[in-house]
Amino acid sequence: MTMLCNTAVLVNSCLPITDSVFTYTPGCWQVTEAMKQAYKNNGYILVRNILTKEEVTKVRVAVESSEGIQAHAQGKADGEKTKSKMALWNHPGNDVSGMLARMERVAGTMEQLMGGDEVYHYHSKLMMKDAYTGGRHVWHQDYGYWYNNGCLYPEMASVFLPVDDCDRGNSCLQVIHGSHRLGRVDHYRAGDQMRADDERVQETLKILPHLYVEMKAGDALFFHCNLLHTSDPNTSSRRRWVFIVAFNKRSNDPYKDHHHPRYTPLVKVPDSALMACNVNETLEGKWFMQIGEDKSVMDKAKTH
Repeated sequence: MTMLCNTAVLVNSCLPITDSVFTYTPGCWQVTEAMKQAYKNNGYILVRNILTKEEVTKVRVAVESSEGIQAHAQGKADGEKTKSKMALWNHPGNDVSGMLARMERVAGTMEQLMGGDEVYHYHSKLMMKDAYTGGRHVWHQDYGYWYNNGCLYPEMASVFLPVDDCDRGNSCLQVIHGSHRLGRVDHYRAGDQMRADDERVQETLKILPHLYVEMKAGDALFFHCNLLHTSDPNTSSRRRWVFIVAFNKRSNDPYKDHHHPRYTPLVKVPDSALMACNVNETLEGKWFMQIGEDKSVMDKAKTH
């Protein structure tokens, strides 16, 4: 059995978890029963090399030159005197970032992992942890936010796509393996973020593996909305930017209007669309989230 020392590492040791790690093979990719079972049991799958080096470069150039991202980037205080920076938009659009979110390799794979029912684009965001300055993201479940938006079921998920290599040195994602099976944990406000109940997290860490998910640019982590995850401040000399696409099921259409879209049909595109796209950015119809608009945090003002 392969020891995944460079992929998923238990604190201070290596953990032989291989059933959630797969490698993308161009031309013959399909979501297998093994992938579906791993996602169901573990709360995530890691797919290596889902993007080529050329595709990663194209995405990197697009986000680095994006006027919309720079204009709408906002700091998110973590309640511990540091901030992380992000820009979030609700509709994918027809530019490079839109093609990435809509391509079969991303949206189609996520749809199959979520059971095959129709999904739609809930939002995309660029998480920007610059060298020496990127704040932490506290332990949370994405559904700890989205529950407050009128989404009745945890039938939601995200795809984590690094623009830069992510390792323990520059604040890679950390997850608690299998924690999605706990159901939704209570969350409380921590700065501009929502933090999962500390007692529950600490007790969970005693019984489930705590993994550091080290990834190369071009890898992808598909994960359930109830998977507990966090990331440390980036105190290294290396930037850590990550593109994240969130999906919701059509059948889980939120019952109220909020700062993310209700069901909007997603037009998926072939995998070739990313490299064929010659529009680095268009702001038309993107619906960038404004500062102070995130009601999933604002409505839950209870603090520790």
